Amino acid sequence: MSTESLYQKKYFNRLGEFADLAPEAFKAFVQFDSLALKEGILSAKLKELIAVAVAHTTGCPYCVELHVTQAKNNNASKEETSEAIMIATALKAGSALAHGVNALNAYDDAEGEELYKEQYFSRLKEFSSLNPDAFRAFIDFDTKAMKDGLLSGREKELIAIAVAHTTGCPYCISLHVQGAKKLGVTKEEIAESIMVATALKAGSALAHGVNALNAYDQVALHT
Repeated sequence: MSTESLYQKKYFNRLGEFADLAPEAFKAFVQFDSLALKEGILSAKLKELIAVAVAHTTGCPYCVELHVTQAKNNNASKEETSEAIMIATALKAGSALAHGVNALNAYDDAEGEELYKEQYFSRLKEFSSLNPDAFRAFIDFDTKAMKDGLLSGREKELIAIAVAHTTGCPYCISLHVQGAKKLGVTKEEIAESIMVATALKAGSALAHGVNALNAYDQVALHT
């Protein structure tokens, strides 16, 4: 193994070693992951597109490789996959901007113990005067990423909800759940989307475990 290459496709093959190293937990995760990605109220294709978006949010190259391939196998086009990635990009950037309202509170020495209230989100518009060009450019990007395209508004909101749970932005969760509900998305569909996000966030940690195995074995070679 090259000590310079920290990511190669072949490293992912080591994942199966956890079946021996931590058998009960590994088996339970594999079962959960399979159920979360299984076709249900949401199609397998949409679940894989959600998985692609979340994989870009977690930054797991193994997960990107796996779920882009599986999305393609479920007849997702390159254009649809790209739309999912643009949503992930907008939501990850949006999470940073949304938390900017907390930064404004901190800068202004806001009183009180509450670090998150829904009403704080109304401060977002202050960035339109504090940094107008960048703010307008982001809003334009976010709007275009979320508008109907090859993926419907309903599908895009479900992807956005999953990504928002991955970034951990409570403002984004509230905004996109409300947006999805207005488009007729059911609570069950939202729950399935969240389960995909949960599986992918956990899966990212497990997938990077192959790097941990490489690192452990590399240390063993030098002792």
